[in-house]
Amino acid sequence: MFAPDTVVSLDRHDPLKRKRDEFLLPSDTIYMDGNSLGALPKQAKDRIAKVVEQQWGNDLIHSWNKHHWIDLPLKVGDKIAALIGAEKGQVIACDSTSVNLFKVLASALKVNSQRHVVLSQRDNFPTDLYMVQGMSEFLGDEACQLKSVSEELLLESLDESVAVLMLTQVNFRSGRLHDMQLLTRRAHEKGVLVVWDLAHSAGALEISLDKCEVDFAVGCGYKYLNGGPGAPAFIYAAKRHHPYMTQPLSGWMGHARPFEFEHDYHAGEAMLRFLAGTPNILSLVVLDAALEVFSQVDMAELRTKSLGLTELFINCVDSTPSLSDFELLSPRNKLERGSQVAYSHPDAFAISQALIAHKVVVDFRAPNIIRFGFTPLYLSYQDVWSASQVLIKIVEEQLYREPKYNARSKVT
Repeated sequence: MFAPDTVVSLDRHDPLKRKRDEFLLPSDTIYMDGNSLGALPKQAKDRIAKVVEQQWGNDLIHSWNKHHWIDLPLKVGDKIAALIGAEKGQVIACDSTSVNLFKVLASALKVNSQRHVVLSQRDNFPTDLYMVQGMSEFLGDEACQLKSVSEELLLESLDESVAVLMLTQVNFRSGRLHDMQLLTRRAHEKGVLVVWDLAHSAGALEISLDKCEVDFAVGCGYKYLNGGPGAPAFIYAAKRHHPYMTQPLSGWMGHARPFEFEHDYHAGEAMLRFLAGTPNILSLVVLDAALEVFSQVDMAELRTKSLGLTELFINCVDSTPSLSDFELLSPRNKLERGSQVAYSHPDAFAISQALIAHKVVVDFRAPNIIRFGFTPLYLSYQDVWSASQVLIKIVEEQLYREPKYNARSKVT
């Protein structure tokens, strides 16, 4: 087990430790749920107050031009592009991940129109699978058909019937990290387009979309990007697809000339065609400000710290006999996991609730998984050490057996 003085030394030499001060965090809480909802950046709080009071409150509708509200989807998209290994002009911030996934799936299927199968992993995030199922029910199996297989069968399932390979880079349950470059290359060898869901990786590790020659990607704005609950999601589309990509949600903001109010639809240039309705300006403002915390952050350093935090926690659990009933679901090889660690336990729900009650915020995923999220920008090594000690206390004293920790709310 790591010695306490080692933990202190790790924090002392942490190149990202200054970033913690840029967030509003309860002083008595260890927040390990940034993989579900990122903490509030101070800049975001200040920015939204200014926008509400001055721009909306005083300048009103003039703000669309005066304060460039109309440009926010692309401005925010370019900031995200820098974090996911994409050149500018290939990312736009808008709508939700689910809606954006529908758009890029429709576009990819249109490009690969001679094929109809969308191949995915069986334990992919459910909404991704649901979107394909919904599209299949609407269009019919001859136009779109979901084929879901285990991770081990993904490569051998790539054949000439598959139009799109749709995967989440980091598995939401286990935290396992896919080899993006390998899977994308092997898919392309079979003429398959690839859509990556970056919800659990954007802002948490190095991503190289352009280098890996990814076709399309979507991602979430409210997890590691800290954009607030329900923050706008984003779409990436490789520029080589821009001349001929289309999407069916042809709303007025995706029009080439939205304020001409023409009778017929003419798609806007490049990423603008992925817009549909009016952008949610207040949410975009928050996300835009939140992304400023990544300024002067080396994503390689962020990844190194993430791996160090997860290694420390796993080591603490492994070296504690009273925690032997916890089954590690995340890969032991650190290079194969994202920025979360997942354990299964028969009393996972009650233990997670007891942890939360003792100011260590984690989350539970059915049927029996506790997820510990590690956000390198604001989590310290001391936080991780302290969280492990709280877990040990809860288990050894069987505090989780108290009835109040077994009462379930709507959101788990």
